[in-house]
Amino acid sequence: MSASSAPLAISAIDDPDVETVVALWQRCGLTRPWNDPHADIALARRRDNSTVLVGRDGGAIVATVMVGHDGHRGWVYYVAVDPDTRKRGHGRVIMAAAEDWLRAAGISKLQLLVRRENAQANAFYGSLGFELSTSVMFQKWLDGRAPTPSN
Repeated sequence: MSASSAPLAISAIDDPDVETVVALWQRCGLTRPWNDPHADIALARRRDNSTVLVGRDGGAIVATVMVGHDGHRGWVYYVAVDPDTRKRGHGRVIMAAAEDWLRAAGISKLQLLVRRENAQANAFYGSLGFELSTSVMFQKWLDGRAPTPSN
């Protein structure tokens, strides 16, 4: 993080933030046709075990993370940093906020999924101390749709 960077103001998403957050996720290439980001935000806000955190720089949302837990493991999704504000440490700050949120909930392990071909994200998480899991992930759609395309 550069010395001139001000720390981000971290808060839970508010109703007026939803469209800005969805637009940021789309701009960062995080959305997929089979996942409705509005529904994902609504689901995360519905319970006490999940939320969407936003990082603001001078009032503008420049970073996000969806964070939650199953009572045992924490998970993060939609980690995004505005492409125009990258290389200022915002990704580290928003991930630290997610970790703090999980610690406050009594969760001691954080897991996340990254597409194998996303070398930049893989390197980022490695730099934060994440390690490749020895577990294999399986998936199944419960609503009857066909398996997710591999891309």
